[in-house]
Amino acid sequence: MTTFKQYRIWDPFVRLFHWSLVAGFTANAFLNDAEGKLHRNIGYAIAALLVARILWGLIGTRSARFASFWPTPRSVLAQVGDMATGRRTVHLGHTPLGALMIFNLIASILAICLTGWLMTTDAYWGVAWVEDWHEALVTWAEISVVLHVAAVLWESLRTGVNLPRAMVTGTKSVPLNAKLHP
Repeated sequence: MTTFKQYRIWDPFVRLFHWSLVAGFTANAFLNDAEGKLHRNIGYAIAALLVARILWGLIGTRSARFASFWPTPRSVLAQVGDMATGRRTVHLGHTPLGALMIFNLIASILAICLTGWLMTTDAYWGVAWVEDWHEALVTWAEISVVLHVAAVLWESLRTGVNLPRAMVTGTKSVPLNAKLHP
């Protein structure tokens, strides 16, 4: 039987942001009319969430700060090496590959918000390239989300750390025999 050590990692804001972004993106991508007022209002709420998360990434709790998980080429290669060789290194915060995905999703969804807003302005209303970019960015974000979920599930199985539960509770349960990333 594996014994676990509990680490309090994700603060309430990070968890609320994450699940609110999931709900808002899902609603706008799949559930409501893209031409409707609800779609626009959810888009504005998502933009506000992203701005708040960026600010929290600069001044928030240690594990929320971008500086605490900024990926470097060396750290990314080390994580890839761990995966390739079967080493089970556990990062208490975000992994380097996870950080790359976070930055990808933040940038992509911000660009979706920007192009969505541009489509409501007099200058860009009806301009085909703005709508084309908006739709392409949504598709890219959807692909990224699928990859993110798959990676989270795979890393959970590989490391023995239930990452989805950690994003709900804020606590990572790490097997005692796991090697912790410094």
